[in-house]
Amino acid sequence: MLIEKLQSTFLFGANAPYVEEQYESYLADPASVTEEWRAYFNALRETPAIDGSDRDDEPHLPVVSNFIELARRPRSASSSMEGGLALARKQVAVQSLIAAFRTIGTRSASLDPLQWTTRRLLPELTTAYYGLTSSDLSTRFSTADTYLFDGDATLQEIMTALEETYTGTLGAEFMHLADANERHWWELRFESSRAKRSFSVERKRRFLERLTAAEGLEKHLHSRYVGQKRFSLEGGESLIVLLDELVRYGASKAVRSIVMGMAHRGRLNVLVNVAGKPLHALFDEFEGKNAEALPEGDVKYHKGYSSITQTDDGPVEVTLAFNPSHLEVVNPVVQGMARAKADALAPDDRATVLPVEIHGDAAMSGQGIVMETLSLSRTRGHGTGGTVHVVVNNQIGFTTSDPRDMRSSFYATDIVKMIEAPVLHVNGDDPEAVALAVHLALDYRTAFGRSVVIDLVCFRKHGHQEQDTPAITQPLMYRAIAAHPGARTVYAQKLVKQGLMTLEQVEALVDACRKSFSGAPADTKSAPALSQVHLDAPSPERLGMLARRISSVPDGYALHPLVNKTIAARRDMASGKKPLDWGMAEHLAFASLLAQGIDVRLSGQDSARGTFNHRHAMLHNQTRTTRSDGVFVPLEHVGEKQGRFTVTNSILSEAAVLAFEYGYSTVNRNALVIWEAQFGDFANGAQVVIDQFIAAARAKWGQQSGLTLFLPHGQEGQGPEHASARLERYLQLSAQDNMRVTQPTTPAQLFYLLHTQAASSDMRPLIVMTPKSLLRHPEAISTMAELSGGAFHEILAEGERVERSESLIVATGKVYFDLLDYCRKHAIDATPIIRIEQLYPFPAQQLAAELAHYPNLKRVAWCQEEARNQGAWSFVEPQLRELLPTRATLSYVGPSASASTAPGYHAIHAARHADVIARAFAK
Repeated sequence: MLIEKLQSTFLFGANAPYVEEQYESYLADPASVTEEWRAYFNALRETPAIDGSDRDDEPHLPVVSNFIELARRPRSASSSMEGGLALARKQVAVQSLIAAFRTIGTRSASLDPLQWTTRRLLPELTTAYYGLTSSDLSTRFSTADTYLFDGDATLQEIMTALEETYTGTLGAEFMHLADANERHWWELRFESSRAKRSFSVERKRRFLERLTAAEGLEKHLHSRYVGQKRFSLEGGESLIVLLDELVRYGASKAVRSIVMGMAHRGRLNVLVNVAGKPLHALFDEFEGKNAEALPEGDVKYHKGYSSITQTDDGPVEVTLAFNPSHLEVVNPVVQGMARAKADALAPDDRATVLPVEIHGDAAMSGQGIVMETLSLSRTRGHGTGGTVHVVVNNQIGFTTSDPRDMRSSFYATDIVKMIEAPVLHVNGDDPEAVALAVHLALDYRTAFGRSVVIDLVCFRKHGHQEQDTPAITQPLMYRAIAAHPGARTVYAQKLVKQGLMTLEQVEALVDACRKSFSGAPADTKSAPALSQVHLDAPSPERLGMLARRISSVPDGYALHPLVNKTIAARRDMASGKKPLDWGMAEHLAFASLLAQGIDVRLSGQDSARGTFNHRHAMLHNQTRTTRSDGVFVPLEHVGEKQGRFTVTNSILSEAAVLAFEYGYSTVNRNALVIWEAQFGDFANGAQVVIDQFIAAARAKWGQQSGLTLFLPHGQEGQGPEHASARLERYLQLSAQDNMRVTQPTTPAQLFYLLHTQAASSDMRPLIVMTPKSLLRHPEAISTMAELSGGAFHEILAEGERVERSESLIVATGKVYFDLLDYCRKHAIDATPIIRIEQLYPFPAQQLAAELAHYPNLKRVAWCQEEARNQGAWSFVEPQLRELLPTRATLSYVGPSASASTAPGYHAIHAARHADVIARAFAK
């Protein structure tokens, strides 16, 4: 019956609607059609359309229509109806075969330089899997939905073309891309060229020269510095060809700056042969020269470098970012650096700056920061116009790992499918395929502004480092590695065999490389001096004008009632009717900086509104009808030549976003860059960034950053989570003037703190323990006059000094207002309270001068709301003891040590806190 129906359809096109009617019924309910139709439609469901169409509304009807169209084609008089049906079925089978090669062909590609594992022979990539036999090899089929041929071709020709295209030394994964235009882009470029590109003889010789330079450096270091760790690139020398081509071909795509980040393996080679670090400087580091240049310094395979590379298409700045041992954490730093460079070069064309992330195979799939950074790639506040990800795939991960334990996905690169990035898998022994992968990656990025991945399949000649013995756990692999001649030798033999070079020319490259090591010039490059940013002290008139501007809203703009109340209050503050609260002082600090040409960049979760509804830097029109309108940012309208103001509600990530902003701050020195934690303890999720970059980069690498962290902090009785920003951690990390740790308690103090941070030429990170309840505390206010002509005070003394006082309280943060309230309620006037607004660098001189005003001092109490083993007590105790006169004692007043940051019940918190405040005044 099925054959008869189809035969009548093929012979008499008028019956074609019947087939479509059956298919519509099948889509609605498969049980509504006969078993014969259902079986056939089941086979058709995943078959791509012959014309390449991709209709979301009727995803399968084109298959039926094309099937019918095939059957309508004229046949010879001897062709039977059965023959027409069989040919149509085989055409569908051929389409399925083509789709399989596009989807999983790379799994059978020749990618492994070692060839130590048997290539996978997938049934889906054979003709037999689709019911095609050897008798069909000479049959001609349509290739209309491919770029393999201009017309029909035999099955044998199609099969050969598919194998050449998708199973050679360069494979591709792109069928997961949702955009049909992008899929067709990849199909065209792969299939029309059979995944090959013709390079000039000069270009091929450069590939060999780069391989020679990469191999030569490793051999020289191995023989000259025996036993020293260097994390050799041997086995992956084609990485240098890849990166060199990124620079040179990138220049032809208008790339003017490349920012790279990578871990240890091959880093020294990349520093010299790509980033341009002088050989003499590298040799000095091996020999321990100039070790006193930085307070602490770092190992040579963590260091970065930057230089200008001249290409045929113009100069390209190449930067390799500094990176600690925490592998992939450098990725968001690179993204931030690239965004800052793009904002400076061409804010509307991010293609001019290319971020390049170089991953290890195990780290790519194992480190969560990779996923966080990928999530940033297409966002408005953190996008960079597409990244080239390079995976140096050792096929081993870390030395003792087994592929079955390294990941749950098939490829180490599968994580990138979350952002629909295409993946190119390439054999490291074929530098021409490597170069082609680079060209395709950059062409794609230029066309679509999206990220792409190059999986460089290679091997690692030595272990994780040179003292490792990988053969202990990987005997089979390392027997294959021992027998491999090296990528340079393999490619040199190929060029000699092709008659493009002679053995003498090959050896001349090796000799020239050796000679370069003995004549390495000294490094004369010095870091550029930082200029002092001059900021004018804002006058009251200037501040009043700015206050009016940032509290103005366009006519007809409908604000939410709560926001309208805030903006109305700011207008009263601008006119002097009300004192300034925290949010207004912060806005005025931003506005006065912007008006003088300083950029202000603020990001974090809820940063535009503010977690506690105090900021409202971005106003939303409540009457808007679409998502694309109705947003007004007052700080974008403070002056004609103002700096750029950027406020971003970030993705739900701490580590990647904080690292991004750190990277941004190291490049854009003319900006106040702020990362705000939604609650202070959210920074816990970014501790590696704080430890390895923010706190230590200055001492290790001499890298300067003016990044500011806003960390909401304070015991409010809301439970242990979000009570503490872990002030003690930042104080423990403080040394060698590496950063400033502050806890301002008034709006004016915040205003001056931000001004000081933006104006400083001696850039250091600034940690600000920002308040929660103090955002609206009636005592935490300032006047407009206090924001003009003043300065940030490291300590604040309360009221008039009472020289007869024998007791004194020192505190920091919100607890001061609770102490003050207790004094007033109990009429205590002989116990002064000193606030420490800056904890590091500790204001010893200022505090000593203040203590000198109390000649009768006998007792000093340090009062804090945090538990004894938390907060500032452990840090300030030795500092205070050195300052106190011998007759005075120092005591701790605060909660006892606790494993948690705060009680879980409000009643317990209230009772504990009241006891602390009372004990602060007990004699």
